[in-house]
Amino acid sequence: MISELIKKNRSYRRFHRDAAISESDLREMADNARLTPSGRNAQTLRYLLSNTPDMNALIFPTLSWAGYLTDWGGPAEGERPAAYIVVLNDDTISKTYFCDHGIASMAILLTAVEKGYGGCILAAVNREVLREALHIPEQFAIVQVIALGKPAETVVIEPMTEGDIKYWRDEQGIHHVPKRSLEDILYVNPANVF
Repeated sequence: MISELIKKNRSYRRFHRDAAISESDLREMADNARLTPSGRNAQTLRYLLSNTPDMNALIFPTLSWAGYLTDWGGPAEGERPAAYIVVLNDDTISKTYFCDHGIASMAILLTAVEKGYGGCILAAVNREVLREALHIPEQFAIVQVIALGKPAETVVIEPMTEGDIKYWRDEQGIHHVPKRSLEDILYVNPANVF
């Protein structure tokens, strides 16, 4: 069951315009993130929820979408996310959030996939412009933005060939993501010493 959710949890960058995400669904995603483990149990992360056209329009231009797709500037007007979760760190608690943002973001995305949505974690963010646009106080560091919506693209996993990790799109717009094999990622102790 969890394996299927993980396989469906791809980085989607194009969405169906008419598929809204309710505030209650966003709150459930944030609540699941809240319940995840936290380094020192400090719980420094905060979540700014956005699902209105006006607020989404302020967030979208602050994001960079796909570094390997150099000829693509991001989703077109009819393919933009229905919602965003801006992940913040409350620096007044601690400026160190360890890997909490990764754990919490996975919980958000797995919840989204379970509900029939998809998303993409974006760390290439113009943080100062976003801070100003959304009036985010300085005490909150902008960690990343999670774009969410009903996917309007197919993303497939395929074996990595010749060490090439770059994702790409074919003529039909299918997004291909090369992955290393299980054998490539397992470390075998050559001396069999533990």
